[in-house]
Amino acid sequence: MSAAVLVTAACTTAAPGSPSPAAATTPDPELAQFYEQQLSWGPCESFAQTQSDQAAFADPKFDCAKLEVPLDYAAPDGDRAQIGVIRQKAQGPSEKVGSLLTNPGGPGVSGMSALASIVSPGAGAGPVAQRFDLIGFDPRGVGASTPTIDCLNDQQWDAERADLDVDPSPAGVAQTEAESKEYVERCVSRTGVDVLANVGTRDAVKDMDVLRAALGDEKMSYLGYSYGTRLGSAYAEAFPGNVRALVLDGALDPTQSTVDRVVAQNAGFQGAFDAFAAWCSQQETPCPLGQDPKQATTVFQALVRPLIDKPIPAGEGRQLGFGDAQTGVSQALYVSAAYPLLSQGIAGLARNDGTILLRLADFYYDRGADGSYANTLEAFSVIGCMDEERITDREEVAEVGRRANEAAPFRDSGRGVVAALDQCAFWPVPPTSQPHVPQVEGLPPTLTISVTGDPATPFQAGVDLAEALGGSLLKVEGNQHTVALQGDTCVDDVVSSYLVDLKAPAEGAECKLAA
Repeated sequence: MSAAVLVTAACTTAAPGSPSPAAATTPDPELAQFYEQQLSWGPCESFAQTQSDQAAFADPKFDCAKLEVPLDYAAPDGDRAQIGVIRQKAQGPSEKVGSLLTNPGGPGVSGMSALASIVSPGAGAGPVAQRFDLIGFDPRGVGASTPTIDCLNDQQWDAERADLDVDPSPAGVAQTEAESKEYVERCVSRTGVDVLANVGTRDAVKDMDVLRAALGDEKMSYLGYSYGTRLGSAYAEAFPGNVRALVLDGALDPTQSTVDRVVAQNAGFQGAFDAFAAWCSQQETPCPLGQDPKQATTVFQALVRPLIDKPIPAGEGRQLGFGDAQTGVSQALYVSAAYPLLSQGIAGLARNDGTILLRLADFYYDRGADGSYANTLEAFSVIGCMDEERITDREEVAEVGRRANEAAPFRDSGRGVVAALDQCAFWPVPPTSQPHVPQVEGLPPTLTISVTGDPATPFQAGVDLAEALGGSLLKVEGNQHTVALQGDTCVDDVVSSYLVDLKAPAEGAECKLAA
């Protein structure tokens, strides 16, 4: 991405009215053995979980370690978990500020894998990488961390993707719920109830504080994307006195109900689809959705709905069905730079070739070229069940489905709402988080970044999170999900200034991404 324009360029230090810093949180003496541990750093190859990890982790600029934490913080003398950690040491000649913990979101995305992209050439991490040890970690249950969340094998994942669950009849609802129960049973069998009960955000932020201490940092500096903003705001509430700096990019509003978040996200993706259709109609190559953006949703429905009954070839003996087509399109809508590829994918769909859209869906599902799956989506569902409100009323399920279809008609199957309870309704342990206003008295100034056309975490959520934390907001005009340290000069300058020098942007600061 090329440089953008900073509308309000001045930077300021914290306002005189900022709250007094909270006292540092003293760990429970029973946890001293964890807080005082010394990390044993070494080569990263054994931590690789995917083929792409194997290549990235072979780079000698990275070293890796395992952090030991209690599986259950209420029983610190019981079973233990290990958190995978990767580090790139500070690169510059100037004095090191400390460590910068990063999390790419999900929940369930590997922070170890993501660090390689954050520090890649042109990513925009230069000044930050010079002054901080950059740290990626796999939250408990994710990636290289153990015990690992495991619910489906590779063949079952392929079957899960092919199962559409679009039958709204009583028989269809019963079948869908039976499948949800079976999924839960597999999670319990392969992972264990004791693990499932302790993989939510509540426990992950405690691990983050142990990691902060093990890294030798008195205060934490943190950059969280998407779900990583939930980790950041939850950490701020649990350990406000241990925060040095928080950058929260692509925010989840901690006060928003699960239902409202689902509807808002669907509306965000419809907005992104409409933005793509407008872009597509202006290209020299005829748009596969037609030249009238107002008709794009109708045209797309006519292309994609026949896949419910008749999938199309997608290369290498595979087929593209309705679910994967929708997933592939949504994956490409995360960033406007993917619009040309999405246009090619929909053009392929129109000529009975699903190869591109299936590859996009594979990327979302973290499916390797060899047909293996990382545990990203399993962790996504399990952690979500521990963090989100549970809907156990089928009438409420139906109402949510109707609202979601109204918000995102391009995703509507046209078959009616399937009012089936999801996996979380059958979960064997209660959630450990719920929507609320964070109590963060004494939290130092924070920086929230929100993109106006973000499909996955709509702009208003960032406004609300910044207000809830009493911190600064950087508004970014554009169409993509998250933007910090991704090569946009305007945004990256603000982020670097805040992280290195603790200078917040001036009130009303904005950036604009290149079209």
